[in-house]
Amino acid sequence: MSPDASWNLAPGVVLALVVYAGVYVWRWHEARRPPEPHPPSGWRLLAFAVGIAALVAALLSPIDELGEHLFAMHMVQHVLLLDIAPILVILSFTKVLLRPATRWVHRIEQRAGVLASPVVAIVVYTLAMWVWHVPALYDAAVEHSGVHVLEHITFSLAGFLYWWHLLSPVSTRLRRDGAMPVVYMASTKVTVGLLGILLTFAPEPLYPVYERQPDWWGLTPLADQALGGAIMALEQAIVMGIAIAFLFVRMLEESEKADLRAERYGSPDA
Repeated sequence: MSPDASWNLAPGVVLALVVYAGVYVWRWHEARRPPEPHPPSGWRLLAFAVGIAALVAALLSPIDELGEHLFAMHMVQHVLLLDIAPILVILSFTKVLLRPATRWVHRIEQRAGVLASPVVAIVVYTLAMWVWHVPALYDAAVEHSGVHVLEHITFSLAGFLYWWHLLSPVSTRLRRDGAMPVVYMASTKVTVGLLGILLTFAPEPLYPVYERQPDWWGLTPLADQALGGAIMALEQAIVMGIAIAFLFVRMLEESEKADLRAERYGSPDA
């Protein structure tokens, strides 16, 4: 037996994504015009396209409808909103693309005070996952569209804020040299991964909203919950591994650039 797997073409979401994509493509083409010395590459546009596709999958595709019937599919939706889409969209940015808004971004960061701290991003990211998986709140999000929208907004903002500190092409308050980015990332991936492990090995179903569902795809509520928890834990581990490799390569590149500057202009002591 299979649940409803229809598309959810919400006009507001469709319009927002179309406008967002249109603005990005326009800026990408503008930034590639001569005499710009550092135009954005084609892979940036590809990253943005895949990021938008991840948002479409999370908010408009059958994943959204299936998430109301299967815990595992709801978890896929969370992963897309919290990690996959923010990572790809932020990687699509360059300083050139953000140039019209860079001062505005820095002004907001200055006025935000402590709220722009990496520690706040860690706390918000972690709490977003733990709090929304409290059974009462989780069931409310599945059963009430308004709460569901609030959940989506929370995950999107928490994911974007968290990954912005780590991957943004402009400077943030997170020091990106040494082991600090790894500590920043591991502090969340381990705690959220722990939530996934707890859900995977829970001895009984935690969410009444799914206990009232038939055994879709032959999955009992407990098996469905275990699958969803495994998806969360595995995704956190995979993303952490890829991100650590990316950060290591970036650290080597920065070290190489520093050595070249030292050779060209001499050491600070000289």
